[in-house]
Amino acid sequence: MIYLITGPMASGKSTVAELLARKFKRSVHLRGDVFRKMIVSGREEMSEKPSKEAEIQLNLRYQLTAEVAKGYSKAGFTVIVQDNYYGEKLPYILELMAPEKVEPIVLTPSADVIREREHNRGKSGYIGFNVESLRKEFFKTTPHIGLWIDNSIEQPHETVEHIMIKLGIVSN
Repeated sequence: MIYLITGPMASGKSTVAELLARKFKRSVHLRGDVFRKMIVSGREEMSEKPSKEAEIQLNLRYQLTAEVAKGYSKAGFTVIVQDNYYGEKLPYILELMAPEKVEPIVLTPSADVIREREHNRGKSGYIGFNVESLRKEFFKTTPHIGLWIDNSIEQPHETVEHIMIKLGIVSN
């Protein structure tokens, strides 16, 4: 099984994905962003108005993520994929992962919570983006598929429990 966790930047994807992965006997936490970080020279970053090359690199990142996720899944691992899949990119990554069964999970905290989390973490994701506009665009363009959770007032372990209850996941 593959669980795909997405949401706006600083929505809690990494933390929730890691905690969820730990609930399984054989699991993988696959951070899609690792493929972006592998580009040593010539990397084009995403922004509100991305370059053509940034879009090409983003699609490559998604293709590589899908292939690796399918490989681990076929080897018997529960895979928790975590990355930013906005708008039509959510159905696109699900299509790339076919025929594997994928359960999308979308984290949707409030803009205030995102701003606070962004401020408190050790990195800055909102370079070339605005929290309000990105969150608004995310809600406007992302198809409402899978499990959507407003995790604004939940601690990460509570969000994981919420996911497990809603999806009927029994930990190993």
